[in-house]
Amino acid sequence: MMKKNFWLGVFLGVLGIVLFSSKAVMVKLAYKYNVDAITMLLLRMLFSFPFYVVIAYLYRNKNKEIKTTKSDYYWVVFFGVVGYYLASYFDFEGLTYIKASLERIILFVYPTIVILLNRLFFKQPITKFQALAIFLSYLGIVIAFSDEVDVSGNNVYLGGFFVLLSAITYASYLVGSGWLIPKFGVVKFTAYAMLVSCFCVFIHFSFMGETDLFNLPWQVYGFGLLIAVFATVIPSFLVSTSIKMISSSNFAIVAGVGPISTIVLASFFLGERLTLLQFLGAFLVIIGIVITSLKQAKNKKT
Repeated sequence: MMKKNFWLGVFLGVLGIVLFSSKAVMVKLAYKYNVDAITMLLLRMLFSFPFYVVIAYLYRNKNKEIKTTKSDYYWVVFFGVVGYYLASYFDFEGLTYIKASLERIILFVYPTIVILLNRLFFKQPITKFQALAIFLSYLGIVIAFSDEVDVSGNNVYLGGFFVLLSAITYASYLVGSGWLIPKFGVVKFTAYAMLVSCFCVFIHFSFMGETDLFNLPWQVYGFGLLIAVFATVIPSFLVSTSIKMISSSNFAIVAGVGPISTIVLASFFLGERLTLLQFLGAFLVIIGIVITSLKQAKNKKT
């Protein structure tokens, strides 16, 4: 029975990662209808908003025994802005310039950024093992990008910069919010942070948006709904369930499917092709991230 549950956990983890990875592909498909990044992000948040309202309501009394202060809620707002609003906006903006497959390769280095931030702000030492993982990850990105510039031009640098900013802001959220999540519980904290992010996007669009929200092609609304439900809400719970069933260390290996699934989906739906050098870069990134994640999971156990 335990073995059966393990493989079910692996399946749920793979499914969650593949659904998360499909976001970049669906965003790129939506961009073919001349819609901008903030509009797509708004649609994602509009369709996600009711789900997180319900989740926040259902979990409102969870972890009540742990005392929270007004300051804790201020931090929830801060991390909602940094971890979900800014990270998502930078990611969507970057996708206007680069391939979905390259986006996933860059975004996937956030665990190495977590290590670097912990070293910078909390003086946590970086082991030789972790240093090797970081070196492999960034070498992979350099290889993948250097070849892409020759194919697509210098706009690739701008897109890569935005996606790297997304990875940095998300890593900052992970590093900074670690002490706060136990006070609220994972689900409750995520719902609150996502609601903050939704309001940030609503405000951003109200000031900066130039799109007639009620006069978009029906395909754009469809992609917005799909991104919200199948690339945001559902995979977040699949991943949480998978980690609970198979452990974070095993999930770290499963998570290596992320860039691979995006490459496959982007090839099938977008006609994107990676060169042999870019495949080598992607492979190095995957190896580096799996090493990093396994090491972090091992440290949590000890």
